[in-house]
Amino acid sequence: MKKITKQILSIAGLATFIIGFDASIFTVCTQRCINDFSKEMSAKSVEVSKFLPFDSESEIVIKEGEKLTGDLPVIDGAAALFPVFSAIAHRLYPEESVHYSNGEFSSDSSLIYTNTRGAYKGIVDKTSDIIFCARPSKEQLAYAEEKGVELELTPIGHEAFVFLVNINNKVDSLEVDEIRGIYSGKIKTWDKVGGAHRLCTPLYRNEGSGSQTTMEKFMNGEKMVKGSALGWFGQSIGFSFRYYVEGLNTSSGVKMISVNGISPNKENIQNGTYPIISNIYMVTRKGDTNPNVQKVIDYVLSEEGQDIVNETGFVGL
Repeated sequence: MKKITKQILSIAGLATFIIGFDASIFTVCTQRCINDFSKEMSAKSVEVSKFLPFDSESEIVIKEGEKLTGDLPVIDGAAALFPVFSAIAHRLYPEESVHYSNGEFSSDSSLIYTNTRGAYKGIVDKTSDIIFCARPSKEQLAYAEEKGVELELTPIGHEAFVFLVNINNKVDSLEVDEIRGIYSGKIKTWDKVGGAHRLCTPLYRNEGSGSQTTMEKFMNGEKMVKGSALGWFGQSIGFSFRYYVEGLNTSSGVKMISVNGISPNKENIQNGTYPIISNIYMVTRKGDTNPNVQKVIDYVLSEEGQDIVNETGFVGL
């Protein structure tokens, strides 16, 4: 009987150890990497189906008025700006000009979505005519120059470039130099900036994405380093644009931190106190002779067009 009891206790102890070990691995490693996005969000970085221009349940800002006729410019752009340029398409384009089915826009649609990298390639290759994006990267400008295309950037609003940490991270604010120190590898642990004694694990976006290009500009010439292989046991920091975090990504597991003690809210973007503010742009080809290109630009810069920018969640000019 004692032997059986010892065996039971040994099995129970082993099970407890396994459960505890599994829980600690989940907390330390797995939890920080779980992707709780929908399949569409994971694949496209935006749930396109929620912001379609002519869907009765669309979440875009709706304005009604006279539609454009003739040669309609093809509109494309970044994930975070899709709700804006979809709302522009709803206001200016006839419904029959937008073709979307089975989760994709067709090749003859006047509204498409390919993300920042695809949009900059498309504007140069002339598969699109107006794109809504952050400033192009050096590589994107070099590609345009190689193809003999000069890009025109028209600012349409402002946005905060923000930094994100896990909601359980004790750090709520970082100085600009501290963020650069983390991404350059000079600051390796969070306790150096008021957090726990855990490794800082900087996260990056794909080359050519609007946020990665903005981050490279933010570093002001300092080289970014990849995190340590032990980074899985640390606490992450990432970057994005404010609206992408507040308007499109509803995950409760992250928080935007203040920079230099200033919160990245709309008020602080409007008054210019938040230290990292970027323009958002309409990008066109210089010399495009389609008169509807200028009509779209003029509309977005009009009072009603700026209302769409503001009501979507960005900060108008």
